[in-house]
Amino acid sequence: MRSKYFGDRAFYKRLIAVAGPILVQNVITNFVNLLDNIMVGQIGTESMSGVAIVNQLLFVFNLCIFGGLAGPGIYTAQYAGKGDLEGVRNTVRIKFFIAAGAVAAFAAALLTKGGALISLFLHQGQDDLDLAATLAYGMDYLRVMVWQMLPFALMQVYASSLRETGETLLPMKAGITAVLVNLFFNWVLIFGKLGAPALGVVGAAIATLIARCVECTIVLVWSHRHTERAPFVTGLYKTFRVPGKLFRQVAVMGTPLLANEVLWSTGMTTLNQCYSVRGLEVVSATNISSTVSNLFFCAFFALGNAIAILVGQYLGAGETERAVDEDRKLITVSVLVNVAVGGAMALLAPLVPEIYNTTPTVKSLAAQLMMVSAALMPFHAFTNSAYFTLRAGGKTVITFLFDCGFIWVLSVPLAFVLSRYTAVPIVTMYLCVQALELVKCGIGYVLLKSRKWVNNLVRD
Repeated sequence: MRSKYFGDRAFYKRLIAVAGPILVQNVITNFVNLLDNIMVGQIGTESMSGVAIVNQLLFVFNLCIFGGLAGPGIYTAQYAGKGDLEGVRNTVRIKFFIAAGAVAAFAAALLTKGGALISLFLHQGQDDLDLAATLAYGMDYLRVMVWQMLPFALMQVYASSLRETGETLLPMKAGITAVLVNLFFNWVLIFGKLGAPALGVVGAAIATLIARCVECTIVLVWSHRHTERAPFVTGLYKTFRVPGKLFRQVAVMGTPLLANEVLWSTGMTTLNQCYSVRGLEVVSATNISSTVSNLFFCAFFALGNAIAILVGQYLGAGETERAVDEDRKLITVSVLVNVAVGGAMALLAPLVPEIYNTTPTVKSLAAQLMMVSAALMPFHAFTNSAYFTLRAGGKTVITFLFDCGFIWVLSVPLAFVLSRYTAVPIVTMYLCVQALELVKCGIGYVLLKSRKWVNNLVRD
């Protein structure tokens, strides 16, 4: 029984080799994001809320990039497992087209409709915060942040391809460098250190833009200078033509993944908009809670990515039974690790909000929301693992229904009804919506047991 759910030393070495760098990068990134959030929060609750709303809108863009690259990424991992470099190059070329389209579409939308989108989150609450000032802070931040989308998208094309072909260290190193650059320039530009002007939220946006450019440069330059470790870049730009058959295959499989990430992220944004109906202080509290929670969520995100890479490679190599066995063990690791991580987050929940320069109401709400997230973390770990398992096997329509179908059919309607038609307090509302994850766990278990995800997509 132990060997069914727990691996040997070689298994954990493989897992650490893949998930370790991703985890380190995500932890450092989210820790610096937390420090960034605290720095902005020192200016005041309105500035923190304005930045939080814009970041919620950019979250949709980020997930669009991740989702858009995930479809060709399935083939990248399986072609890498097969040893087909030209197949890898063709999937990377498809990623370029997807990234360019996403940047153009989102930049146009945010530059023309940004003010209207921010205003959807502005509602007066019990602390009588300044809504007009919040909108102004948000627009100042947005006008700069739009420009970081291009280097972010280009970097993700390269970084995702490097990970899927087995090179996980370089993206981690580039990410660490970028977050340190971001932290330094936040300190300089937000508060006006070292002779620089104090730019507040605009300084925070400029710091992010600089960091994105640094990260993108590191990844691209390294890849083209180390072709022995990134062999797919050799000849990558000789042509942008992609075999029609592969393009159609990626489109059929990738479109549900792209639609899933777009609809899931807009669903999450819609949930936050529903929560914001209870007042602007709720925007600040959910911002603090989500920023801190994301630091703890790094464990199951990294393990989920490891599942996608390892299981995808085993499936591409034709080792289907090994893929099933290791997937079960990877899911076990993810759930158990996140029991411990959730416990640590619960212990810190009352303490972290005290760091922020905001109202007692916001601090109290943030702590309670963090406690809810901590309690449900092992369940999120399981559903996240189920999602990446289904995706590794190419079951993208099922992942679409499992992920964004769930949030739009159950979570969003419940939040909408509770926010508009009841006087339920925000913490109770949040708990009711988040507890739906238990239902999703049951669905995920059934899908995994069916083994319909056990597919080799690149067999001759």
